[in-house]
Amino acid sequence: KATALCGLGQTAPNPVLSTLRYFRDEYESHIREKRCPAVVCRPLFVSPCQHACPLGIDIPGYISCVKEGEYIDALQIIREDNPLPSVCGRVCHRPCEAKCRRNQIDEPAAIDDMKRYVADYARRNHLSLAVVMERRREQSVAVVGSGPAGLTCAYYLARKGYNVTVYEELPVAGGMLAAGIPAYRLPREPLQYDIDQVRNMGVRFELEKSLGTDFTLQDLREQHDAVFLSVGAWKNAPLGIPGENLQGVYAGLDFLKTINLGGSVDVPGKVVVVGGGNAAMDAARALLRMGADEVNVVYRRTRSEMPAIPEEIEDADIEGVRFHFLMNPLEIIGDEEGKVAGMRVQRMRLGEFDRSGRRRPAPVVGAEATIPCQMVLTAVGQIPDIKGFEAGLETDYRGNVVIDPYTLQTSLPSVFAGGDMTGAEATVVHAMAQGKKAAFSIHDYLKGDEEEETIFISPQRIKALEDTPVVEEKPRIRAAELPVNERVCSFAEVRMCMNEDQVRREAERCLRCDLEKSMKRYQLASGDIEEDEELEEES
Repeated sequence: KATALCGLGQTAPNPVLSTLRYFRDEYESHIREKRCPAVVCRPLFVSPCQHACPLGIDIPGYISCVKEGEYIDALQIIREDNPLPSVCGRVCHRPCEAKCRRNQIDEPAAIDDMKRYVADYARRNHLSLAVVMERRREQSVAVVGSGPAGLTCAYYLARKGYNVTVYEELPVAGGMLAAGIPAYRLPREPLQYDIDQVRNMGVRFELEKSLGTDFTLQDLREQHDAVFLSVGAWKNAPLGIPGENLQGVYAGLDFLKTINLGGSVDVPGKVVVVGGGNAAMDAARALLRMGADEVNVVYRRTRSEMPAIPEEIEDADIEGVRFHFLMNPLEIIGDEEGKVAGMRVQRMRLGEFDRSGRRRPAPVVGAEATIPCQMVLTAVGQIPDIKGFEAGLETDYRGNVVIDPYTLQTSLPSVFAGGDMTGAEATVVHAMAQGKKAAFSIHDYLKGDEEEETIFISPQRIKALEDTPVVEEKPRIRAAELPVNERVCSFAEVRMCMNEDQVRREAERCLRCDLEKSMKRYQLASGDIEEDEELEEES
């Protein structure tokens, strides 16, 4: 641009400069991680579903095993990239299904339901896969927090042969999985089964050990060769309106933690929940099960912009939760005794788009209303509690720990961090992906100049020698659910597991869009063909 003599040459770079300015993360993802977030760059991936999965699970591989009834082989493939299949089969937000090519014909394959069936099959039959460890190492690693990021990091470090100790503040392992998600979505038995598989890898769990109370970060650095922080974000973001200190106002996560750990909360007849995320939906649906007559959800945008999993919003609607969209809380009204008596809200309209890609809500002047209630739950965001962190650990203005986005290393060389406390996307599978990435970064940090052995993928894992799927419309098979009148009176699991006939028929719907590349790589590995220019270019 600086050396061109004509106006055309001087302006031609502007589109590139603009995209670098506004979409730099897209460039870096393609170049540094070889990932296309939009899943459109065909040479970068084998199948869209696998590429869209933050964990990179070989989805077509395990679906093929399910189709043939080889459930243990399917579990082996899943656990290669996902140590918590029982959990993900229930609470994942399913980015893989959003990119499934079956969408172009009818509906996406029920990828999560098939994963859940495989995990539940192993649990029902008391099966446990053999422990696979590269070799025993002398170094030790501390993992602070046993949520999805911590459990995943511990699993992969144990596979590398490190001595791993997980420190958990709660009396049970699982972190946000155990204390933040109600049992009707994630029953404790399958959660415990997945945790036990991590424990069987030799991982030690120290429960009721709190960073900042029982030990400091400096203590961990002295006792271990590396530290992974994944304490989550348990502090509730304030609404910043009058009346937040009234009796009857609760933080959404505190409420969920109390009921999930066996505590009790007196629930009145009318309740207002503020927020549109998964925590808000979990709190609203739990309140109905605890006897609330009327549960109102106040959200300042529209239904389509709610960050919660769409199925959870739909289930809340079916169960009787009342939604008030384009409403923003102005004040929590109290009575003479200092207790909650209602909430004053402001009607909103959608204005210009903000940095998140959503339209920014703006107030409609003079349009206010009051919602009577005796209890208010706030779930508008969470902030990490960084007690016990020394000054050397850099944080941003919101209190999130600053990390290198590719190695997850903090400002302290031997300390890594991931999950909600870094301000990352707050979903279970994204937290697990960060835990997995951190484990390999910690391994690179600890191994030094040690040379790695090259591990070749067994051709047996490539299920490419089957009939080409017939492309025709086949309705998606849906798992049974509890009737609404039975749901709202207990915390029993709402969505049931498919039976064997259903799951195998659903596996037949997979279009196996990975077959072409998988077959080429299989033939290359076996020496049947030589690498052609097209495959070499894609590689």
